[in-house]
Amino acid sequence: MKRFAFLFATAVIAASPIAVPAAIAKPAAAAAAADYAVGAQYDTTHVYVPQDQFDTFVASFVATFGGTTSKQGEFQVTPTKSLTKSQLVLTPVGTVSVFGFKTPIPYPFGDERTGYLVTDLDAAVKSAVGHGAVRRLETFPDPIGRDSVIQWPGGVNMQLYWHTAKPSYTALETVPENRVYLTVDAADTFIKGWTGFAHAKVTADDKAADGAEIGEPGKTIRRVALTSGYGKMVVYVSDGQLPWPYGRDMTGYAVSDLAATLAKASAVGVETLVAPYSTGLKSGGRQAAIVRFPGGYIAEIHANGAN
Repeated sequence: MKRFAFLFATAVIAASPIAVPAAIAKPAAAAAAADYAVGAQYDTTHVYVPQDQFDTFVASFVATFGGTTSKQGEFQVTPTKSLTKSQLVLTPVGTVSVFGFKTPIPYPFGDERTGYLVTDLDAAVKSAVGHGAVRRLETFPDPIGRDSVIQWPGGVNMQLYWHTAKPSYTALETVPENRVYLTVDAADTFIKGWTGFAHAKVTADDKAADGAEIGEPGKTIRRVALTSGYGKMVVYVSDGQLPWPYGRDMTGYAVSDLAATLAKASAVGVETLVAPYSTGLKSGGRQAAIVRFPGGYIAEIHANGAN
């Protein structure tokens, strides 16, 4: 069976093939300054669900947020033998890559949180390693591109990918946030590494945020918001003593009407794990809830909040 890129669906809706330029030697300073991001609409949360709940999850996600899907298929998306159902779901508030493995999932796949499209995979991986990340496996080729999985300090796992045929997705209406939970042991190292690699800007750094935002009322936490060409990220720095389901939510989706979105979600079997609550962010606050979709995917949904 042919191997497909881990985000195989980009090939289904790809457009405008691009030529691969020959490698050109660059001064070290220029290479360090390079930004390999393509755009937030190409950032996909990786969602692993039981294969028998695959269709139910996809339907519930589209019913909740709107959008379209690529054609579903069964593929080998890892460099070693495996088989999974796979489909891309593109919504106005964020994209997910859905996997329902029919075989055991080969290491180290299954715990990477996000896939990021980059303009130059080798250079991006080299830059990430130079900023403190480690490769979890050697970069591997496939018929439509190349892929790598990396880990940042604190155990933040992600995929970087590149395709020979340049994909073209509609820009998002709202950019979701990648939600990262860390302790003080790794937080500064991670933030320094990510900002260096992603050319991210710190848009807020509240060192005395209310712990109630992550289920720890009465405690003080640090909340750092960042934005880059890869999209938004929020880093929660705490003692790590998080009540369930906090910490299991990898992505926060911004919507215009939280109550209406939750009503749509409930109608298709999405469970509300944390009822809507207000967070007193210095940038204006938000109404938020945490939900669990069929198949087990846990996400935060928020409205009226500045990130």
